Amino acid sequence: MAAPAGLGDPAPDELADSVGLLLAITVVVSFYRIGVLGMRSVSSRFGSAQLARAFAHTLVPIGAAYVLAHYFSLLVWQGQAIGYLASNPLGHGTDYPGTAEWHVDYAFLDSTVIWYIQFLALVSGHVSGLALAHDRSLASYSSMQEAVRSQYWMLVVMVGFTSLGLWLLSAVSS
Repeated sequence: MAAPAGLGDPAPDELADSVGLLLAITVVVSFYRIGVLGMRSVSSRFGSAQLARAFAHTLVPIGAAYVLAHYFSLLVWQGQAIGYLASNPLGHGTDYPGTAEWHVDYAFLDSTVIWYIQFLALVSGHVSGLALAHDRSLASYSSMQEAVRSQYWMLVVMVGFTSLGLWLLSAVSS
């Protein structure tokens, strides 16, 4: 049943969306905590909370990659609307810059090209996160062997994140 015009989703839908969002956050935090606990097993010199804080920045490129992948098609297609919207900003029929006849060209980029850009964004974000984690481990651990062993755990986490992201991308595309 569709919501009446002008109103949001019914309460059960809002609740289901909220539970889904909390579940997604829990999955991401759980993956990260597994990596941190694994790093903790390599050396008892650092506590779990200390490692979680020290490596938190490694999630930033992953988050940026997900934002790019999620909003890229919106930017490409709806970004074209800026031309005709700027022409008549108040809806009075004006044509200030002469772009009122512009339209959104959905054939501008093929959906396959968009998928590959999203794929590259996800993989690049995860590889960047892993590179940051490796860099931080070399700075944190006194022994190169400990630093490398600790990163096996982050490698597992990043492969898990990448697999999850690519699964989501393929599930949405099909």
